[in-house]
Amino acid sequence: MLTSTSSRQTESRPPDTSAMWRSDAETAPPASTASSTDPSIAKGSQTAIIAGLSDPPSAIHLHPTAPLAPRVLLPGDPGRALALAQELLEQPRMFNHNRGLWGYTGVAGDGEPLTIQSTGMGGPSAAIVLEELIALGAQRAIRVGTTGALDGALRFGDLLVVERAICADGTSRALGAGESIDSDAALAASLHGADPLARSAVVVTSDLFYEVGEPRFARWRALGAVAVEMECAALFAIGALRGVAVGCALAVTDRLDGERERIDADALHEAGLAVGRLGAAALAAAAREP
Repeated sequence: MLTSTSSRQTESRPPDTSAMWRSDAETAPPASTASSTDPSIAKGSQTAIIAGLSDPPSAIHLHPTAPLAPRVLLPGDPGRALALAQELLEQPRMFNHNRGLWGYTGVAGDGEPLTIQSTGMGGPSAAIVLEELIALGAQRAIRVGTTGALDGALRFGDLLVVERAICADGTSRALGAGESIDSDAALAASLHGADPLARSAVVVTSDLFYEVGEPRFARWRALGAVAVEMECAALFAIGALRGVAVGCALAVTDRLDGERERIDADALHEAGLAVGRLGAAALAAAAREP
């Protein structure tokens, strides 16, 4: 396990943990960097935008500096990706730092490689990251994120295993999802097996963090949602489109059933580690399945 060089390294510049593992060729800076106005970049961006959904994209935004494991944890927060790499991986190497989307690959507790890659906030960013991970060879992924509770029975730090996401976001709908979309059933079962006390949940995926509140919340509760987050439906839709298993586990960090309440910083850190440990255990269990 990588030993932290500070009490907590989140929301900060990534430490140069990968330099000790890279060859001179990997660490040497490029001879030149193309301008964002370079015609070749503009043409490539246009191609990516208009490409048919049936055509898997290449990796444009992720610039791997280490191998990609076939199984991936997907936290949203880059700082949480670092914290989880320190918690879960032996000898983690920085997999990506382009666009501030920190990712790490190392050996997990079961002795097999695991990549932890942040997605950023919201469905559009998460969809890009997962598409490119799949293009690079990812075969199974679990979002390990945070969520706001719509159900007053939920408490800070509670863990949820998402069975279905209601699609109140633009990204999943653009990818062809209907009113709702299901998690991969086998990964959901592995998550439940890893923590039988985690609550099975229907959540809603929204494009807004600062929600406008009622009557949206009332509609979502009527549809069975117990919490709201921003990426799950988009990731499920990408998984369904590409034939890759995608699951989701969430920790409750906000309460929205009355006046908004937010978990404190230390408890947020611990909740992020807890949901990451759950995701890693589920991926390990899934790998043992025939």
